[in-house]
Amino acid sequence: MSTDPSAEPDDAADQPEAPLPKRRVALLAVIAPVVLALDVVIKVIAVDRLEGREPVELFGGLVYLPLIRNTGAAFGMAEGWTVVLALIACGVVGFILWIARRLRSVGWAIGLGLVLGGAAGNLSDRIFRAPGPLRGGVVDYISVLDPWGRFFPVFNLADSAICVGGGVIVLMALLQRDYDGTRVEKKKPAGSARTGSTSEKKAGE
Repeated sequence: MSTDPSAEPDDAADQPEAPLPKRRVALLAVIAPVVLALDVVIKVIAVDRLEGREPVELFGGLVYLPLIRNTGAAFGMAEGWTVVLALIACGVVGFILWIARRLRSVGWAIGLGLVLGGAAGNLSDRIFRAPGPLRGGVVDYISVLDPWGRFFPVFNLADSAICVGGGVIVLMALLQRDYDGTRVEKKKPAGSARTGSTSEKKAGE
């Protein structure tokens, strides 16, 4: 220890590190199965009640309930890429499960939980529905303003969960909040020797 009275203490060493928020894996583990269960149940009902019928009109034509077997991505995009999209969904699910152990942000847990549940819901269709594993058509049943999706592509609950979850993740990124509970903030330069801004990570939600 220095005995020089003019020596300044090391601020970085003296300042205790801010504690990290608690893990949010449990929140993810609740949201994802709930979304998956709702998606599966609604699809079973949709197939039972809508298959072989004309689209059901609701709210004076604002919403229709057709039954579409979609071999493309969400909202009917990438039609015919069923196997590729199934493999991508497997990768998304695996990635979310991999980072879940470091998840400490409520916002990220909600967003990732919605995406995970939605991706798993559509992936289950691709695996278990006809014509076979990784080639099954996803059951879509919601159409806006038109019975057959000519105004807006036909979609399902899983598609909605993926989009909402993705929006939450984008919002967290714009707020500079990371999934591990840290927050990146720009810090003004201290002293004349520093001319550029630096960034630091702080604990947060």
